[in-house]
Amino acid sequence: MSPELIFAIVAITGALAFYSWGVFGERRRGVLTSRYVLLFWLGLACDTTGTLIMGNIARQSAVAGPAIHGIAGAVAIALMMVHAVWATYTCFKGDAQAQRRFHTFSTVVWLIWLIPYVMGVLVGVPALHLKVICAVGTSLVVVAILALLLLRHKPTNGHRGHGAL
Repeated sequence: MSPELIFAIVAITGALAFYSWGVFGERRRGVLTSRYVLLFWLGLACDTTGTLIMGNIARQSAVAGPAIHGIAGAVAIALMMVHAVWATYTCFKGDAQAQRRFHTFSTVVWLIWLIPYVMGVLVGVPALHLKVICAVGTSLVVVAILALLLLRHKPTNGHRGHGAL
């Protein structure tokens, strides 16, 4: 494995760690703080760095990469950018209603981001021998199950609950 690939894997794994920490920390506390905003920006920086390096590796190799993975990754980065900008605005200028709604948006963006992440892991692990279409389907199923667990709402004292986690 090349040093460039190792760095890209570490960067994208860092994105998973920072982004997940930010999303689930904010969900658990129910308050968007500057700490979580920083974690969203760090996740975006790591993901963008790792994705650019992986794209460079793919361009240098003779093997054409799966277009669906590249498109899903680009959409995920764009959503992460919108999410980080909205988080910054909501944290520093937003009202109480924007704060209350933010965690659902945050969770949805994280779930969408997770699709190309899981897809990349499934395609990138040689021992799995998964074709791109199988990786796409599997990543959609994994994320759909997580979405059902995370986005289900339980009424509690007239308010929507935060789901299972």
